[in-house]
Amino acid sequence: MLRYLLRRLVYMVITLWLVVSFTFVLMKNLPGDPFGEDSQKLTIEQRKLLYAQYGLDQPIWKQYLKYMNNVLHGDLGVSFQFPTRKVTDIIHQAFPASLELGLWALAIAISVGLILGIIAALNHNKGLDVTAMFTAIVGISIPSFVLGPLLSYFVGVKLGWLPPGMWTGASSRILPSIALSFGTIAILARLMRTSMLDVLNQDYIKTAKAKGLSQPAIVVKHTIRNAILPVVTVLGPVFVGLITGTLIVEQIFVVPGLGKHFVQSIYSNDYTMITGLTIFYAFILVIVLFITDVIYGFIDPRIRLVKGGSK
Repeated sequence: MLRYLLRRLVYMVITLWLVVSFTFVLMKNLPGDPFGEDSQKLTIEQRKLLYAQYGLDQPIWKQYLKYMNNVLHGDLGVSFQFPTRKVTDIIHQAFPASLELGLWALAIAISVGLILGIIAALNHNKGLDVTAMFTAIVGISIPSFVLGPLLSYFVGVKLGWLPPGMWTGASSRILPSIALSFGTIAILARLMRTSMLDVLNQDYIKTAKAKGLSQPAIVVKHTIRNAILPVVTVLGPVFVGLITGTLIVEQIFVVPGLGKHFVQSIYSNDYTMITGLTIFYAFILVIVLFITDVIYGFIDPRIRLVKGGSK
């Protein structure tokens, strides 16, 4: 197990280095000026001073080495949009809202998606199966930027059951979480159904039935545990997708997250903000994937044995 974990850690470091390097190079090749429209009002001397202040007057390789050194020390630079604020400070202030929204959405998606998938598989080609899969198709078909305003208007404004917007209390988290999780519910439900049907056709399930085990015991002890492996595999990327894909939902429900900063940084060519947020999201992704691999290895020890090189 230790060898398996060390190998995954090495992969994490290499992945992060590649992300930082490629992002840095891409940012340096973006068209436009990092200081936006205000740069046209600056004199040549003022532009030189600004470029020197941010180190943009140095050769690319020097900028790269300096940036890598700063990243290793946890310094993502100072935002060009907000010259008095560091990127890490902005992340520290805004990310908790995006993270909380993503966790709420993930909890809803896992709970509802797995239940729908299990019900559909246990009632294959029956009414419940058709209903569950129809719900999944609807979930995939309706994007969050459509579902969000509908929930906000009908449930929040017309019915008044929940707050239509703002980020003020536990009840204000429900509508944006549902809007964000709807598509993920559909994905997990379909994946769990397919995996369950595959497991139910395995010989060891037939053997368990022949031994006289009850249906609930077979489902809980044998079917779900093996069928959930593919779902666990995608939970890492799904979680990262939820916390990084909250932009539209954050705008609709006025959530003070990182989404608005990311969009504004792209519009204004804020190199440090774009690069910093990309690195931050990449770091979250590799950490979550690492945790997923560890959990996967504990659920099925054969995984870590094969990847670790043992037989």
